[in-house]
Amino acid sequence: MSEIIRSHGFTNESLDWDAWLDVVELDKATPEQVAVLEESHPKAKTSDYYLFLVHQAEILRQRSAAFNAIMYAPGGMPRAERELSTTVVSRINGCVYCASVHAQRFEQLAKRNDVIREVFDEPRTAGTTDREKAIAQFSIALTETPGDVRPAQLQALRDVGLTDAEILDLIHSIAIFAWANRLMLNLGEPVFPETEAAG
Repeated sequence: MSEIIRSHGFTNESLDWDAWLDVVELDKATPEQVAVLEESHPKAKTSDYYLFLVHQAEILRQRSAAFNAIMYAPGGMPRAERELSTTVVSRINGCVYCASVHAQRFEQLAKRNDVIREVFDEPRTAGTTDREKAIAQFSIALTETPGDVRPAQLQALRDVGLTDAEILDLIHSIAIFAWANRLMLNLGEPVFPETEAAG
């Protein structure tokens, strides 16, 4: 990881997440629950998030399939831009944990964190290029007013080079984090690596 960023309560550090409700104890999990954890994420067996969601194994299976298709499918919008969008959405929704995870993913893919610092400082003006600015602006608009997307907002994305397939990927990335952030915020809390919260 590049240098640590802490701004307005957000960070690019690796955080833990503690569920407020009971999680499934791995040694008491059913074979189906174990199978779903194994297909969901490499760290699912040690994550409170997955160990909570696996109470409903089939719902977690469907969630993971949708998430993985949206965030990791080849083609369409570059992965780094999907991660940038989800970082913006998480910043707007106040989800510190998701913002940290996807800020890290962006940095790993893009090999830079300049725009992440901008997103944490002030997402409404973030973006090191016109394309990044358009992605950030659309991510904010769809997060805050999902029922009021205008043709001009889609045209602004096309004007900076996004294809219709990339716009669809962007919409899906934003939409799944409208759900994911609210889940994280209502079921537990982020845990910082130090006793002090992010500055």
